[in-house]
Amino acid sequence: MNTDFKQLLASDKRHIWHPYSAVGSDLPIYPVESAQGVRIRLADGRELIDGMSSWWCAIHGYNHPEMNAALAKQLNRMAHMMFGGLTHEPAVKLAEKLIEITPEPLQSVFFADSGSVSVEVAMKMAIQYWYASNRPHKQKFLTIRYGYHGDTFGAMSVTDPINGMHSLFADVLAQQYFVDAPTCRFGEACSNEDVAQLQHQLELHNDTIAAVIVEPIVQGAGGMRFYSANYLRRVSELCAEYNVLLILDEIATGFGRTGKLFACEHADISPDIMCIGKSLTGGYMTLAATLTTEDISRTISDGEPGVFMHGPTFMANPLACTAANTSIGLLLDSPWHANIAGIEGGLLNGLQPCGELNNVKDVRVLGAIGVVEMHEPVDMKTIQPMFVDAGVWVRPFGRLVYLMPPYIINGAELDTLTAAVCEVLSALDL
Repeated sequence: MNTDFKQLLASDKRHIWHPYSAVGSDLPIYPVESAQGVRIRLADGRELIDGMSSWWCAIHGYNHPEMNAALAKQLNRMAHMMFGGLTHEPAVKLAEKLIEITPEPLQSVFFADSGSVSVEVAMKMAIQYWYASNRPHKQKFLTIRYGYHGDTFGAMSVTDPINGMHSLFADVLAQQYFVDAPTCRFGEACSNEDVAQLQHQLELHNDTIAAVIVEPIVQGAGGMRFYSANYLRRVSELCAEYNVLLILDEIATGFGRTGKLFACEHADISPDIMCIGKSLTGGYMTLAATLTTEDISRTISDGEPGVFMHGPTFMANPLACTAANTSIGLLLDSPWHANIAGIEGGLLNGLQPCGELNNVKDVRVLGAIGVVEMHEPVDMKTIQPMFVDAGVWVRPFGRLVYLMPPYIINGAELDTLTAAVCEVLSALDL
């Protein structure tokens, strides 16, 4: 590592918080010099195969020539423009494309800064819809445990307060309704017992519940759990029965990650409100969106106060919208179904040996998601350098060692990635 990067690392440690970390933490931090395709080049010259897609968003890999060219062209036109009272082509084209590829009832788009903000927008949208519908008491939310919806206050309130990461704030968060997460796994049927708790809460509190909010099929940072599509279908039916909106958080699952363009397609349902983000821009820019039905957007617009009460400064940033338009085009023009199926097969074959280890509780794969669940939480001081030494970038959390590689990863790279996971976990096996 050269002197400049040593100084950079020292300054980083002295001044900067990383996600869920302490300033001055002794957890390892690796300076990155560049990235290309599925490879991350560290300042010391080592190359790592990326198993995380930069937290699930860099689906086309890094330094993609078409993405770069589109952004350079847009940069010469304008990098940013306020969205209050003005509009621009990248935003309009992106809205049209999102309406085209998401479930048909979703016809109105609100552009947000990040996934957490899109969840805040969805929750405000649900509350304001019922207010405009003369049901102002419908302000609560119902969700399932092991969910994760973001780190802002509204999003934290619907994230599992016990198994999640926000118990410190429990006393200041809005109190919501929680039920046990489904135990019926993906591919299994769903019984009346599986939805009994949720139905009971809807029976008791439908007069105060604005919406049910869930991550469809895959619960992400709350546990990387895959649950029954039939369960999701039953949730949708119960929401309709008890006059409660359904919000689907597709931030992690959208744009092909589970083998469907959006995870709700596994259950053949459409939500009233959908949140998308992460891979929306192919990992190039921060951008998210909240989509809803014409009925909801019209009811809000026609009611008091006659406008939707949210408006970020960087809403519909032209560079970010250009990145999203280009990323979606690259995805839809690619054989993405086949690519995801190939990754799924590679993950199944490559991670299967982990199931024989004493320290492994479960191995599961869905689409381009591979999860090895440990019996005990991993020690990041130990395991992170082992993965780097093995030539891969894998970032576990808690008891979960998981992979969400870029869609452009080839068979040999995927084999290297899964072999490294098996080797590291074998070395740690007791």
